[in-house]
Amino acid sequence: MTTALNIATVDYHTAGEPFRIVTSGLPPIVGDTVAERRAIALGAGGTATAPRPSALDDVRRLLTREPRGHAGMYGGFVVAPDDSEAHFGVLFWHKDGYSTACGHGTIALGAWAVDSGLVAAPEDGVAWVRIDVPSGRVSAAVHRSQGRTTDVTFRNVPTAVSARGLSVETSRGKVRVDLAHSGACYASVSATELGLSVTTEDLPELTAVGREIRAALAEEPATRHATDPRLSGVYGVILHEELPDTLAGPNQRNVTVFADGQIDRSPCGSGTSARLALLAVEGRMAPGDVLRHESVIGTVFTGRLAGEHRDGVITEVTGSAHRTGEHRFVLDPHDSLGTGFLL
Repeated sequence: MTTALNIATVDYHTAGEPFRIVTSGLPPIVGDTVAERRAIALGAGGTATAPRPSALDDVRRLLTREPRGHAGMYGGFVVAPDDSEAHFGVLFWHKDGYSTACGHGTIALGAWAVDSGLVAAPEDGVAWVRIDVPSGRVSAAVHRSQGRTTDVTFRNVPTAVSARGLSVETSRGKVRVDLAHSGACYASVSATELGLSVTTEDLPELTAVGREIRAALAEEPATRHATDPRLSGVYGVILHEELPDTLAGPNQRNVTVFADGQIDRSPCGSGTSARLALLAVEGRMAPGDVLRHESVIGTVFTGRLAGEHRDGVITEVTGSAHRTGEHRFVLDPHDSLGTGFLL
């Protein structure tokens, strides 16, 4: 690394999960669509968790590695939309590479777009923010009260269940796995069936078994997306447990282990879409029902079924995002640590 970098960001957290929005300092990002830009960012021979070196990936590594970031960092590069019907596009990234979907990031981006004035919003009411992501077009309904953003509802691309009851061998024995595609492919597993609880105390074991399950499903045909191979392969493993139902519907706690062993501090936005679709197939969710979805740190999203689509069900997930800072990150070309390190 011999080139100085000067990167401006606005940081949010959504239910505890960070989201770093890059607002300036990026090299050119080529491509005609957001999905194409992600493919170019991965590079020839690169993968979602092992992109090829590039000037753009230098920025990702700079922002996700110590001393400027950490192994749990998440964020996005704001890019042009696919067409004029969306407000902007985004490339989602984490410490390992680039994802195809991110519900908590969409919630943060909706709040940022309104809070920054990029998208006009009423003092009281709702403003819709339309965002192109690698898996399609999503939207964020930003709820406002007395000039303040209170919460955001993320409307996802259609979610489709692709398999139920797959048997997967783990170090803790065989476990049943369900698969759903909700912008990315998620594997759902009962933590209770594994003899674990969704608690911070069990987090090392949950992380380890989540990585095992993801690896075991590498060749599973049901992880392949029906129409777009770029969306294939398990992105996250959702380890969930039951809580007492609320008057409105199911109540679950989960932790999502994604990419190469990264932990979602939030209840996982796109993962909540996957859970909604599976609960609907099980007969536990109907229109009007509300899923209370709790994270490993106790934060909550709520989710509901919003309609049917030829490619699956339409889901909506509501949570809140809060700005944590505005930053200007620099890289001195003489810094021997370069874009940083991970521990």
